[in-house]
Amino acid sequence: MTTHSSFSVLGSPLPGFRQSHFICLMMLIAVDCSIAAEPPDPTSARLASGPVNSRPISFVRDVAPALTKAGCNAGACHGSFQGRGGFRLSLLGFDPEFDHEALTKASRSRRVVPTAPESSLLLRKPSGEVPHGGGRRITRDSEVFAILRDWQLAGMPDASNAELTAIKLTAQPSELVLMPNQSQTISVHATFADGETRDVTAWALFDARESHIGEITRTGRVTAQRAGKTAVMVRYLGQVATVSIAVPFSAEPVAIEFQPVNFVDELVLAEWQRMRVSPAPLASDEEFLRRVMLDLIGTLPTPDEVRAFSADKSTDKRAKLIESLLARPEYVDYWGMRWGDLLRSHRRYLGDKGLASFTGWLRQSLRDNKPLDVMTRELLTAQGNLYANGAVGYFFIDEKVEDLAETTAQIFLGVRMQCTRCHHHPQEVWSQDDYWGLAAFFTRLESKDSGAYGARFGGPRSLRVAAKPNPNRPLAIAVAPKAFHDPLPTTDPTADPRTWLAEWMTRADNPYFARNLANRYWAALFGRGLVDPVDDLRATNPAAMPAVLDRLARELSDHKFDAKHLLRTICNSRVYQLAGELQPSRDPDGQLCTHRVPRRLTAEVLLDAVSQVTGVPEAFDGQPLGTRAIALADPSFPSNFLMTFGRPLRNNACDCARGGNPDLSQALHLVNSTTLHQKVISESGRLATLLKANKTEAEIFEELYLATLSRKPHADELAAIDELLRDAPSRPEGLQDLLWTLLNSSEFVFNH
Repeated sequence: MTTHSSFSVLGSPLPGFRQSHFICLMMLIAVDCSIAAEPPDPTSARLASGPVNSRPISFVRDVAPALTKAGCNAGACHGSFQGRGGFRLSLLGFDPEFDHEALTKASRSRRVVPTAPESSLLLRKPSGEVPHGGGRRITRDSEVFAILRDWQLAGMPDASNAELTAIKLTAQPSELVLMPNQSQTISVHATFADGETRDVTAWALFDARESHIGEITRTGRVTAQRAGKTAVMVRYLGQVATVSIAVPFSAEPVAIEFQPVNFVDELVLAEWQRMRVSPAPLASDEEFLRRVMLDLIGTLPTPDEVRAFSADKSTDKRAKLIESLLARPEYVDYWGMRWGDLLRSHRRYLGDKGLASFTGWLRQSLRDNKPLDVMTRELLTAQGNLYANGAVGYFFIDEKVEDLAETTAQIFLGVRMQCTRCHHHPQEVWSQDDYWGLAAFFTRLESKDSGAYGARFGGPRSLRVAAKPNPNRPLAIAVAPKAFHDPLPTTDPTADPRTWLAEWMTRADNPYFARNLANRYWAALFGRGLVDPVDDLRATNPAAMPAVLDRLARELSDHKFDAKHLLRTICNSRVYQLAGELQPSRDPDGQLCTHRVPRRLTAEVLLDAVSQVTGVPEAFDGQPLGTRAIALADPSFPSNFLMTFGRPLRNNACDCARGGNPDLSQALHLVNSTTLHQKVISESGRLATLLKANKTEAEIFEELYLATLSRKPHADELAAIDELLRDAPSRPEGLQDLLWTLLNSSEFVFNH
């Protein structure tokens, strides 16, 4: 077989536990690792940040950063939600008032001794003078020790959250270009509300996103490891800054043979030149046809479509193909499935009739190419009867205001707010106040059953906006509605606050909405977002190519959020049309899009492809024979194949809910599946039909290759097939083995 067969089909599936818990856990682990990666040196002298006594001691600006740098308030230590050893601090010092009380008043004030601070537990435990579960964290001659001592001597001045207002954190330089093994130190400055500016490099926390590209020390020194792009996250007192790190692939500029056709190509080319890396050549017509059909309509090309496209000699045939695919009915099926995953469309939440109504609204919106901002506003402001207005279903999938806040932020803004339900976001500026401010937009929603005996017996559900917030939601109603830093304007108190939220979210200057959608559609076509993970847009997770994402977002906004225009623009770029590489020597992570990164077909697309190739449709319970997997309304239809290949359960709004990684169970399923075997040998299938038509072996070979791999067989493959047929018990069995082999090949299972 050709080198295509060397695609790997092994990998690790994503675990299936609750995403919000996973996000918080991983963020806390990241915080802890950053502290444990380079523990304080017990023999180190004071940090070079100036004498402590040169200014009045401040709990917020001195004590809290000292505790954070020592690791005392990390998630693995006293910053844990249950604390450690009966002592609890707020995570990373995000609540200074709580921390001050915990230090000075909790446990009968036994941790501090203002008259003799050096004998206090606050100093003796972290310095190792008395047993301490966290081990030795500071030394007597360190700056941290001096700060905690002087603070006690000064009478333990109170904490003030006001000191944190209007703080501005800057890291310099904001961008670094380093060759492997080169190093440079980052400096960090904080400007406070009263105008004071401090060099806080010694007290900031540093984390590198990809340490295999660039390592960062506790003191802010970056060392390049290998070529690629990464970013360093800097944190101090609840504020964040980011430093972008670029490590070029060559010490010298490289010649790049690439002719841009649109702005996507121009911007990506500029990044290639900066990173000194050259792209792969263009994909062949057959490779492009298969790729774009799978990406836009989730459907393999037929043998006749492959022949027709290959025979077309017009120079604009790729653009015409893209346009025709956007108009095909499969476009609605495929993107309806993708949006259904994101919105978690499922009968468990909506019932059979409610699911039909919600799915009908979604599919009609896609059929009409309804602008994405209009779709969003219809969803977020929906009210009335679920059966009459399918968009109302959005508020029956999540009914708690907390869940609505998290889902709305993650789906439409690409912002993960789950952590801020309990504490300040460890990697962003969002606080619990921001979280509950967003949740407050939904506190006046009320749902009720209607019909003779309510929804339990088939009656529709309705949603309305009450005059006052629900008193059963005290946390949410205690905070005024606000969208992050933008409060709800004072308007008619009887008006639906969701209307303002939807308008704020979809307006042209919103820094998240258009960028989030552009990133999601880019990820759908390339397998990886410009920001990765695709639903984690934040300052500390910058785009691999920021100029590309910003320009795509502006293009989407300027063209009235036309999804088809965005897809058309990206697919017509030469960047999208580059050939794939299995073992790239350049850009191995695929961040710079120098080549097509192969990815496994999604569960529904793969099952439909198997059915199309074999000519035997899959039968789903209660659905007409011939119903495609991508057209199913939800994942409630039993299918071992779909389950094995990672069909999402639609129980969370994370893009990672779909299992996209290949694994051994999938390979074994294809090899041993009785269902697949029956499709291959079916008397009504493609192979049996070809045999009955008395096709020659050459004609059958070509037909099977075009149907599965969208190309004709190579000479070495024909030789291998001849040997296979000679050893087969019979001609039909040999051809069945050939079809089975093609369906098990990585070239078939992967989109490349």
